[in-house]
Amino acid sequence: MFEKIFEKYNQIIFFDTETTGFHPERLDQIIELSAISIDKTARQQEMDEFIKLFRVQELPQQITELTGISSDTLSAQGKDEFAVLNKFIDMIQGNGKALLIAHNAQFDLKFMAYAIHRNKNKEWMQVFNDCDYLDTLTVYKDRRQYPHRLESAIVQYHLINKVKNSHRAIDDCRALIEVTRCMYEEREDLDRYVNLFGFNPRYGPDEKKLKKVTYVSQSMDAYLGRPLYETIKKGV
Repeated sequence: MFEKIFEKYNQIIFFDTETTGFHPERLDQIIELSAISIDKTARQQEMDEFIKLFRVQELPQQITELTGISSDTLSAQGKDEFAVLNKFIDMIQGNGKALLIAHNAQFDLKFMAYAIHRNKNKEWMQVFNDCDYLDTLTVYKDRRQYPHRLESAIVQYHLINKVKNSHRAIDDCRALIEVTRCMYEEREDLDRYVNLFGFNPRYGPDEKKLKKVTYVSQSMDAYLGRPLYETIKKGV
């Protein structure tokens, strides 16, 4: 599985976050960080950690309703942000060159970047920046019509009876592996989407840009046209 990707990378890390909201530059924070690493020998390593609330006192009710995570859960099982980030960075460093994969990766990577910066650890930031990134949302927009959420991909790739869509980070990581596998088997061009993120032309790209990522306007009906990577090549 993912043979072409493993020609360049020692490990693939599928990851997801649950957060208190949408704005890490304000008061929002990660409350759950989950990741599954797969190396060239198909060996897997998992992490799934809650993070204690430290920017707000109570978890917004809508987040609890969506994820099933409560303030009490975070109080009892949550760890300090520093410890959880350290565990994630150790995973990245563990097997050499890494490709980080997430669905709507800009969101999760932005929260990670703010968290690392907040902890003022230059070594962590260097490890994070040395990774490459793949956004399955960008790929999925090139493959299927709207809606483009992860749960939509689960349905379209006939994975309903194989994975959970619980809005919990670890379940989403496991689902993401299967969705990415289906994408890879469908068309072996995932390597051409590395460090290439599409954005909705109605809203424009996120203000917080990752240095190595190329951001390209991608319409909601992109699946009717050329793959996003070809529009770059042709200068469209």
